[in-house]
This record gives sequence, structure tokens and C-alpha cells, in this order.
Amino acid sequence: MAAAPQAPKRGSVRKTRPLVVKTSLNNPYVISWSTLEREDVHFILQTLEDKFKSIGLQKIEDKKKKKPFGKKQSCSPDVETSEGLKEEHDENVKVSGWTPTHVRKQLVIGVNEVTRALERNELLLVLVCKSVKPAVITSHMIQLSISRTVPACQVPQLSQRIAPVIGLKCMLALGFRKNTMDFAEEVRAIIPRVPSLHVPWLQDRTQDPKDRLETESLESRDKEILDTSFDDLTKASKRKAAEGGQAPATALQPLKIKKLIPNPHKIRKPPKSKKSISK
Repeated sequence: MAAAPQAPKRGSVRKTRPLVVKTSLNNPYVISWSTLEREDVHFILQTLEDKFKSIGLQKIEDKKKKKPFGKKQSCSPDVETSEGLKEEHDENVKVSGWTPTHVRKQLVIGVNEVTRALERNELLLVLVCKSVKPAVITSHMIQLSISRTVPACQVPQLSQRIAPVIGLKCMLALGFRKNTMDFAEEVRAIIPRVPSLHVPWLQDRTQDPKDRLETESLESRDKEILDTSFDDLTKASKRKAAEGGQAPATALQPLKIKKLIPNPHKIRKPPKSKKSISK
């Protein structure tokens, strides 16, 4: 025999919790460095490496061991002689710092130093290492370089190739100042190989000279039109029409105000009367 249908079980049915959904908007304007070609990468790294080696720019660090605290020094004659030998040895050791100081003043090394120089508009060229992690450390230089019309690019293996030549552990950013004399030829050779940057809300001013001339001519025309008065424009249009022999399709007419009428519906408050002073 067939089994009888069972009645539904009584009790509270557990309701499923609704999924928490958060609406988020992604930024449609993605800012990124333009990619360099392999030939340009090799050219930039080789020119910089050869130039730094020929100049001999080096950072010498003082590797003296600090004396431990808490130990008392005895005033024996043996100690005095050892101290004298140490002083003579220290005199022979090179002083810590950059060797040609005038060459170091022409360069800007490091992210913070390059950012300050870009804000002050003191640079001709900016090179950034591609192996920077996270990328936010150097992404702000894209907007700064475009606003200051400074060519900038991201070079792979910049820190690995150039930092040991100078005597540094790493070099995330490198900039060349406008007053540079020793690196003038290298900067002129590198700038044409640097690709232009693209930011949607900023105009790239580091473009071809033909485009610059076109934009400058258009801006000058707009300024001339704004500077000229309405009467001069009407006279010029009439002259063009007389020379061409054809009447203009639209003629602008000046506005003339005949009479100013105050608003009759405006509620005016009565003037405050001075209270009579009782004697």
C-alpha cells in the first residue's frame, strides 16, 4: 500500500539573511607610465653608466664602529699610543660624502628630493625605476611632470645598474637640474627617446613643436577676438561683406537700454524714525 502523505512540520522557518551589498565606483581614469622600448632602455642605461664612470661620482660612507657605551677607558700610556695611531689612520681615510660635490649638486637623487625639485620646477628630465613596490610611491610624479612640462619615464633596472656605480644600495628616482653642465649632452640625447605621458584631465605640454605652434596661434586669435570691441567686430564684418559682395547671413546688433523701471511689487520697509528724547 502507498504511504500516506505526511503533514508539513510545524515550527519557525529560519529566514536567510540578505547579502550585504556595497556600491563602489571604480576610477575610469587610470594613470600609468608609458612603456619604453628595449632599444631606448639599453641606450639610457648605457649612457648613464658610462657617464657616471667617466666622472667618478661616488658616495663614500664612514664605516667606523661606534664605541660601546658603559665601558670606562683607562688612562694608561699604551692606550695613548694606540689612540695616536688611530688618529693618524683616520687622517689617511677619505672623508665620508660625495666626491665631486659640484657634480652632485647638478643631480637630484631619491623620491622625496625629486618631488621637491619638480614642485619648484627645477628639473629638465626625470627617470624612475620600474621595480618600485608599491607603485604609488612614484605615481604622483606623472601629474607633476606634466604640469611642469618635464619629460619623465619609467626605466627598468635603473636601480640595479646605476646605484652600484654611484655607491648607493638603491636609487628609485633620478633627476637632472636645469643648471647641469656635465650631463647636458646626455640629457639632450635621452629626451627624444622619452615617450609622452597621458593624463585625461591634464594637457601634455611636452608635445611636438608643430602642435605647440598651432595651439599658440589659436590662443592668440582667441585673445585678439576677446580684446577687440563690439564696434570693431561689426565694422570688420561689414568690410568683409563689401569686399566679397555678399551680405552676411547673420548680423549682430548692439543692445541699448532705454529706461530702468523699479519693481513696483517690491515691499519697501519704512525708514526708522528717531524717538523723541524726553526732557
